[in-house]
Amino acid sequence: MSGDKPKTYSIKELACDFGVTPRTLRHYEDQGLISPERQGQNRIYSAEDRVRLAWILRGKRVGFSLSEIGEMLDLYDLGDGREKQRAVTAERCRDRIRALEAQRDDINATIEELQEFSELISNLKRDKKKGVWIRRDTGQPLQKYEP
Repeated sequence: MSGDKPKTYSIKELACDFGVTPRTLRHYEDQGLISPERQGQNRIYSAEDRVRLAWILRGKRVGFSLSEIGEMLDLYDLGDGREKQRAVTAERCRDRIRALEAQRDDINATIEELQEFSELISNLKRDKKKGVWIRRDTGQPLQKYEP
């Protein structure tokens, strides 16, 4: 029906729907990411604010900064059918994937090194006669560590 008013949301409704605090919504407003209308002291959020909030929270979940999210959201209204927004967002997602894959590789290498070190330490015993640490599995003295 064309006479229906668009759906609006109070700060409490939107906060509850998305599992965030009203303070979070006010922060996003301060950052210029959402722009609710005001009726006196009350904030009235539109369906567009709701969509923008969903984008903001998804972007935060995958590690984008609020400024990056804001830049992507600002591309929404360019009048190009959101082509630029889609292209920029896709490229930023690919960049984020590459960064996360590099972090994962670093974490995996660190885990591997820690596992090897843990196994080495667990396999040592002190030779009280010689005053040195020896490997339980080989009986050989521990070699100096050279990184």
